[in-house]
Order: sequence, then structure tokens, then C-alpha cells
Amino acid sequence: MGTIRRAARMGAGLALCALTAAAHVLLLLPAAIALLVPAARLSVAAVASRLAGVERSRVTTWLGGVGAATAAPSAPRALRYLGARLPVAFLGGIVIALLVGGTGFAITLLWSWISGTPWVLDGPPAAVVTGEIVLYYAASGVVLLYLGIAGAAVAVRWERALLARLLAPSREEQLTRRVVELASTRDAVVAAVDDERRRIERDLHDGVQQRLVALGMLLGRARRHPDRAAELVAQAHEEAQRALVELRDVSWRVYPAALDTEGLGAALESVAERAPLPVRITCTLATEPPAAVRAAAWFVACEAVTNAAKHSGATAVTIEVGTMASALHVSIRDDGCGGADPAGIGLAGLARRVAAVDGELTVESPPGAGTLIAAHLPVVEPAHAVLPGRTA
Repeated sequence: MGTIRRAARMGAGLALCALTAAAHVLLLLPAAIALLVPAARLSVAAVASRLAGVERSRVTTWLGGVGAATAAPSAPRALRYLGARLPVAFLGGIVIALLVGGTGFAITLLWSWISGTPWVLDGPPAAVVTGEIVLYYAASGVVLLYLGIAGAAVAVRWERALLARLLAPSREEQLTRRVVELASTRDAVVAAVDDERRRIERDLHDGVQQRLVALGMLLGRARRHPDRAAELVAQAHEEAQRALVELRDVSWRVYPAALDTEGLGAALESVAERAPLPVRITCTLATEPPAAVRAAAWFVACEAVTNAAKHSGATAVTIEVGTMASALHVSIRDDGCGGADPAGIGLAGLARRVAAVDGELTVESPPGAGTLIAAHLPVVEPAHAVLPGRTA
């Protein structure tokens, strides 16, 4: 079904290519006349840039083209592109016309054969199509269908190549875009660090610090009341044990040691063990990702499970981790009430943490249908990647 939808989308893109090319040809003469007037040249250049931008959107949306700049192309580049696309538009229009005509021909032929009615495309007197006629046309029809599909594939690749070659971002545009990305990433790193500091301070203040205050008060009471010293010291010992447990929890939430010693899969298993609801984990990794990516993936999974347990009313969570196309994909799905706000404090913090490693976070949370949090984390493999427990 997905292949059929993709083919239909590309066919629609080629049909639009032919229609827009025909419109552009009609505009050639008025544009050529306008260029003779100096005052109108700026308007022609602006129209050419706008038309090239529309065609770029068509190719990227309908034909899957990538690599083009996001800014409006300059007039010379736009004119070169609009001129270069006319042959491919002509080819695409012919291919689409042949495919549509051949499909109509085949439908009327089969209808006449199946229904026993005269063939509408047969000259007078119209006759009913027989099985021999269907077989006769089927042989040539299969060949023409193959040629039409091959021609459409060539036209699609040609369109993508023109877009990447003539409207691809210049070196200056690439550098500018990268500077903007790095500035945004730097801001995300600073914000993520600040969020982490505030979270650690809150955990220490609300948990460990309160335990230590209680411990100090118990020891002080033991000094003032020697007759109850044994009882108060026993209570102080229990309070010290609780403070130690909470301190270990805080250090685990900051960065679990298992991430470095046993890998991402083991660290995720510790998330499942500490979670108050069932968590199913599927982790398929050929090699361990870099430390920064590994930490970001663990943090996303840990926070998503915590949010599901606290706010969504979920009864189960599923975590899936795998690599695809030099990227680590992490998805966390729960069966809760949904309605999570991606702009909320928690999810916004997750997005900043993911952006700090040049990743992307997506959230799907329709009301009443659970929540899906997915992180796409680019992975740059180290020169000598070694799995934990193995030697190079």
C-alpha cells in the first residue's frame, strides 16, 4: 500500500511538472518583452525566484527531492533552473499521458470482454472483445507499461538531480546554516545543563538534605538524653540508610554507571527495574553509540517513563532502541490518556537535551490514545568501536 501511495504521489508530481512547465512557456514571451524594459527587470527576477521556489517545494513534497536551499534562489540560478526543467517536464508529461491513456485503453478493453458489450474504442461496427484480442493487446501492453514506468522513474531522478545541482545551497549558505545550527545547539546545551543543575538541587534539597537534617536532630537528641541514646542512635542509623539510598538514586538519575560499564541496554534495564509500572524493552545495537548519544538516549527513556508513570495513568510502557542510517532511534510508547504538551517544561527539556547532540525529538500524544516520544540521534561511529566486555 505504501508503494502504491508513493507511486501515485510521484505521478501527481510529474503531472504538476508538465502543467507548470506549460504555464512557464506561456510566460516566456511576456518575460522576454519585460526584460527589454530596465524598470521591469527587477520584477521579472522576483517572479523567477518565486516560481523556482514553488517548483522546489513541488519536487521536495511530491518527488522526494532533497538538498535544496531554504532561502529564495537568486534570479540567475532561478532562470537557469526554470530553463533546464523544460525538457524533463516535456518527458514527464508524455509519460503521464501515455500511462493514463494506456490505463483507459486497458479498462475499456477488459470491460468489453467481461461484460460482453461492444468495445467503445472499436470503430463501427463495434464488436465485443474476445479472449484472443485481450491476449494480443496484453503482450504489447506489458512492454509499454514497463517503458512508461521506467520513463517516469527517469523523469523523477532527473527532477531531483536538477534541484540538487542548480538550487543546492552555496558554500556561504551552508556555512550560515551551520553557524545558526551551532548557535542553537549551544543554547540548547546551556539550557540543558541549567535544567540538570536545578533538578539535582531539587532532588538534594527535597530528599537527601531533609534526611541529613533529621539525622543531625536525632544525634543531637541522643546527646541531650543519654537515657534514650540507644533508641535515638538506632533511629539515626535508619535515617542514615535512607539518606544513602536516596543519594544513590540521585547519582543514578544524574548518570548511571552502567552506561559506561555495561552499555545502553543494561542502563535501560535499570530504568525498567526502578519503574512503578511494567516496561518492555527492545534494544538492538550492533555497537554501542558514543557516550554523549548514549547518555541522551538514556535520559529521554528515563524521563519518558517517569512522566508516563506520574501523569499519563499508563499501565505499560514500551521502549524500542535501534540504529538506522547512521542514527540511533529511541521510541517510548505508553497506553495512557495522551494529551501531552510538547511545549511543556518536561518535554521541552527533553527536546533541548536531544538538540544538544544535534538530534530531533518528536511527540505524538492524541487525547485518549497514549503518547509516543521518539528521538532521532545522529551517530558518528568512532574509528575503533568496541563493545563493553570485548577487546579490540
